[in-house]
Amino acid sequence: MSNFYTFCTPSPRAAGPAVQRHDLFPTRIWQVYLTDLLPRIPDWVVEIQAVRAASPVSGGRSNRLGWNSPDLTLLQAPAFADLDVQVRCYCTLALKEMGVPDPVFDLDSWANIHDRGGFNFLHMHDGCLVSGCFYLQAPDGSAGLRFRDPRPGVLNAFAKGPGPNANCDMDIAPDPGMLVIFPHWLEHYVEPHENDVPRISIAFNARKG
Repeated sequence: MSNFYTFCTPSPRAAGPAVQRHDLFPTRIWQVYLTDLLPRIPDWVVEIQAVRAASPVSGGRSNRLGWNSPDLTLLQAPAFADLDVQVRCYCTLALKEMGVPDPVFDLDSWANIHDRGGFNFLHMHDGCLVSGCFYLQAPDGSAGLRFRDPRPGVLNAFAKGPGPNANCDMDIAPDPGMLVIFPHWLEHYVEPHENDVPRISIAFNARKG
């Protein structure tokens, strides 16, 4: 499949030339509410807190002033089997829409907890296929998942905001039960958490099997 695409010039019409608008280089993310799993969330929060108590040293990565699980096998635990199935299902859907007809992948996964002041610095998930997260707990003061505009040249744009050809980072507000999947190369971060009740999510990477 070619990486180059040609846009045809529209033919003039009697009433004047037609204007065609081409939104180039779209970046797709996927968002779905797993409402059938909402009753499981309180037990999963307890499970993650137990993992933290057993392994209190954070795995680090991009998480600061909080904690994340040191290994990458959270969804392999029997307690999370139902969520593991759903995550794999939607990663498969995303990869198929990206042009991978029969995706085969392994799944890395870990818990993220933001205590008050906790945040994730700007990063991407290099070497993966797609990345994502599932929200379990998002009290008032929970910062959104913020995606940085991936077009380097747009930093010089005079226009700011969500309009065409403007420069704008985009937020997704966290909400329990929400699953978000995005391309691994899309830079993202989370600003400081502003509540004594932790913000809790499960992050994951689909990588080549």
